[in-house]
Amino acid sequence: MFKYQEPSFTLFSTSHLVAVLVLFILIVLLFLIRKKGEIQQKYERLFALSLVVMELLYHSWMMSTGRWDLSVSLPLELCSISLLVVIVLLWTGNKRLIDFVFFAGIGGALQAMATPVLDVGFPHFRYFHFFYTHIGIIVTAFYFTWMKGYMPTFNGVIKTMVALNILLPIIVVTNVLFNGNYMFLREKPVDGSLLDFLGPYPWYILSLQCVAFIVFSCLWLLFRKWNKLIRSR
Repeated sequence: MFKYQEPSFTLFSTSHLVAVLVLFILIVLLFLIRKKGEIQQKYERLFALSLVVMELLYHSWMMSTGRWDLSVSLPLELCSISLLVVIVLLWTGNKRLIDFVFFAGIGGALQAMATPVLDVGFPHFRYFHFFYTHIGIIVTAFYFTWMKGYMPTFNGVIKTMVALNILLPIIVVTNVLFNGNYMFLREKPVDGSLLDFLGPYPWYILSLQCVAFIVFSCLWLLFRKWNKLIRSR
């Protein structure tokens, strides 16, 4: 009897680099059409719905293949949380959510795009889900910056850090209840990662917060300098 063999994912393979290239092209196009007229809210909501559909299909696939489990499948990773915030932001236009999407969304999704944690690759559905949702997070952040006039501020960095620390105890309790390791708050990845350079448990959690603060601050400084450069022309 024929048994389906799921395609594997290889870091920096052609399929990986193509996804990164698509992200780069979309960012460039978004920058080129900035302030050319505001996109109607119905299109923002359509994009939000497409992200919802992709996420529902993803969870359906996990359930059908026996992968879904409370210890690993809840939306409690940084990018999963960012995706939910993106969907609400696109649907409601609530400006209070933009800071989190810009700093946590870009910071987390860019890292995920560079070093994806994928057990299957192109042309599997999971490949398209992973890159569609992560690209969606980043593009939404740039969209609200260039098309909606959002200006990243240092205050936004602080708000995002506060929001993450409010979520922290919730995720810790969830990890204990369901024997999970969301956001690696219980232990480091067994296969090794950048966390190996941030000290032993639990000190690497504090180091990780410092890294997040530095990344968010760099995003703020880059866009601040970029906006000044654009205005001077």
